[in-house]
Amino acid sequence: MKLLVLAAASLLTATAASAAGAASQNFPGAPGALTLAGKCAKLVVGKVDATKGCEAELASVTLMNGQVTFIFTSGGKMLGFQGDGTAIKAASNGNVRLPLNLVVTGAGQKMTGQVKVAGTCTMGNPYSGKPVAIECTAESKDTAFSGNFRTNGKAPKQK
Repeated sequence: MKLLVLAAASLLTATAASAAGAASQNFPGAPGALTLAGKCAKLVVGKVDATKGCEAELASVTLMNGQVTFIFTSGGKMLGFQGDGTAIKAASNGNVRLPLNLVVTGAGQKMTGQVKVAGTCTMGNPYSGKPVAIECTAESKDTAFSGNFRTNGKAPKQK
């Protein structure tokens, strides 16, 4: 969890945006950072499957400009799926779909890179009190990225 909080702080600093306020019941919510507890079901970058070491927490960072990033961690490294939170659209079964435009990478407390992508994160509302899935898939011109996380049904922890 400490890595996720540091990763979220690094992401906020790296994009030079200020995150203030608490997450609202409208997930992903107002600017700020929060963590979701649960189980990482899948984390794959290209041909590298990092699922085995994937942490049981997922960070969600919402910036003042509406950008939303879901940060998965595995083995001290992080992978963030970033998209425009103002462009979220309804999907099936009460879920919503976030269009993605970047995948950001990092190690420890530092962001190390970003790649332009096309893709989506499909998610339910973790405030509903029941487990929900957050499933992200994206492709750059060279690589495919995939991350799937299932929450434990408890409300997110605000950071």
